Amino acid sequence: MLAAERRRVITERIRAAGQVAVSALSAEFQVSEETIRRDLEWLEKEGIATRRYGGAVLTGNDRVAPPYAIRKNTNTELKLILARQLARLVRDGDTLMVDESSTAAYAIRAIRHLHNITLVTNSLELPIEMIGQESWHIISTGGSLKPEVLAHVGPHALRTVSSYHARYAIFSCRGINSQLGLADSDDAVVQIKRAMIRSSDCAILLADHRKFDRTGFVELGTLDLVDKLITDSPPAPQWQERLTKCGVELICDQQQCK
Repeated sequence: MLAAERRRVITERIRAAGQVAVSALSAEFQVSEETIRRDLEWLEKEGIATRRYGGAVLTGNDRVAPPYAIRKNTNTELKLILARQLARLVRDGDTLMVDESSTAAYAIRAIRHLHNITLVTNSLELPIEMIGQESWHIISTGGSLKPEVLAHVGPHALRTVSSYHARYAIFSCRGINSQLGLADSDDAVVQIKRAMIRSSDCAILLADHRKFDRTGFVELGTLDLVDKLITDSPPAPQWQERLTKCGVELICDQQQCK
């Protein structure tokens, strides 16, 4: 297993359990404990984990989102489930505003077969990936570069978003909780998401089950900003009740919702 893949798996382990042990990881991956320590050192530098004697614990810093390279390759199965659900909604000729999230990127890949799509995005990755989609009209917002999330932000990006109107705003967030509602990690990124929601007819939130009751540093907005919430499995009953009260249509994996 390559180091990048091993670190991705370790990241999933530490987020699920809150901590990991060097000895257990060494046995699982059949590598030396020194190799695992170097992996944990790398995760600490990326703000994901904090090293402790014999292992590491999850870094409790909701101000910093994990680097895009980590998020892109984490929880891929869940992102693919959400992408398939979105692909059932979007049709030829639709206009979309799409944020910088890795989850939204997976969703857009799932609709590459469609034609005459207009896509407005602050993502740096999506316009490059969509090269070759001859019938697509790709509009990059431009603006100040935020390299850790591969996105454009700032006044120029906001003006671009505000000068268009789309059928769907497709976005994700760091967490959904009772304190902030929709929460994220960075104010500049949040401003772009809010502008996309304002400039669309229908706001679609992509959020797997891990996002419920998860904190964040910046308030993105209240639940009633969302028209449709696509997730992988039904949330807890209290969340279903809240979503209904806020007029949010819940869309989840058909097998899970039976």
